[in-house]
This record gives sequence, C-alpha cells and structure tokens, in this order.
Amino acid sequence: MSNLKTVLVLCTGNSCRSQMGEAILNHDLAGLVRGISAGTSPQPKVADGAIAALKQAGLPTDGLIPKTVEVVMHEDIDLVVSVCDNARESCPVFPRPVKRIHVGFHDPHGEPLESFVAVRDDIRARLVPAVRAALGL
Repeated sequence: MSNLKTVLVLCTGNSCRSQMGEAILNHDLAGLVRGISAGTSPQPKVADGAIAALKQAGLPTDGLIPKTVEVVMHEDIDLVVSVCDNARESCPVFPRPVKRIHVGFHDPHGEPLESFVAVRDDIRARLVPAVRAALGL
C-alpha cells in the first residue's frame, strides 16, 4: 500500500504549465507525491518549450502527454491544483470530494524559451510549497 498522495495539476490545454507541474512535483516531492496532469480541453502535444525547459533543468519528460480530465477522473486523487483561471472556473465535479487549490501561472505558449524557463522556475518556487502546505507534508 502506497502512502503517496496523488496530486492532479489541471490546466486548459495540458500542454505546458500542468505538464511542467507534473514533472516538477514528481521530481521535487518524489516519495511523497505522485503528480499527474490533465486538461479541460487538451492540446494535441506538449509544447516544445515546456519540454525544453524541463530538460534544461534535468527533469524527466518521458511519458508527458496531454490528456483529458475524464481520463483521470476515477483516480484516487488527494488534491486538485488548477494552474490557470479557465481550469479553475471549469473544474469538473469529481466522483468523491477532493480538496482543491488554485495557483495561477503565466501561459508562455507561443513565447520564447526564456518565458518557459521563467514559468518553470515560478512553478517550482510556488507550486511545490503550496502542495506541501495543502497536504500537510
């Protein structure tokens, strides 16, 4: 039986912020948290800038693919973190009560790599402590 807490990072497109959040949580809170991500309206692929920013920081990117929130709806989720205002407003109702928090981040889609790196660093600086606090870790 695992003591890992499952954290769903929810965004609209599941192509950038939520994917970086998933990778960062799985790395920085390894052994405590299992990060997953999904989108309310997923894009066809993870943004190249998000992948490059993660790789630049030495973070794994294997298995990162956009998926719809319906795919993870029946996971045993302990915390939902919306990372964009649209996902916060359209966050679906889960089959059982789930704690929710919102930690918004700039959307670097279509911007240069430096923007993705800045968002990656912001996610690391604010999302990780917010998840720790919300789950009492």
